Amino acid sequence: MSTYTQIIFHIVFGTKYREKTLTENNQDLLYKYIAGTLMNKKCHVHQIGGIEDHIHILTHVHHTISVSELVRDIKMSSTDFIKRNKLFPNFHGWQEGYGAFSYAPRDKKVLINYIQNQKQHHAKKDFHQEYIEMLTEHEVVFDEKYLF
Repeated sequence: MSTYTQIIFHIVFGTKYREKTLTENNQDLLYKYIAGTLMNKKCHVHQIGGIEDHIHILTHVHHTISVSELVRDIKMSSTDFIKRNKLFPNFHGWQEGYGAFSYAPRDKKVLINYIQNQKQHHAKKDFHQEYIEMLTEHEVVFDEKYLF
């Protein structure tokens, strides 16, 4: 029997100390690189975006890889890519953790739009507020002192 899955993950993680180091001029190069990493792992990329202190990835995760392995590989390879190509001179790495939230396929268009409009969204609320809202919406139990 073959394996079939349709699990869409919204993955979110920030820069180390939430420093605003992902300057706009090279963000697209970073997103393309991450998309390539995802495709190499047989994941389907729906959208990647963000602002200076965090990124959002909307993807279908292939059934042969765990989300934690995927995020680890994205962070490690993108850090190397950023440093090797000197994309963001003040970048010191990614935060230790991440958020990963599952969604139904019917939510895909809304999430793509949300990720594409991060600049407008963050004109009204910061990453801290956004992340707490995501955790709360998904009923994730957390202690705020360990978030940032």
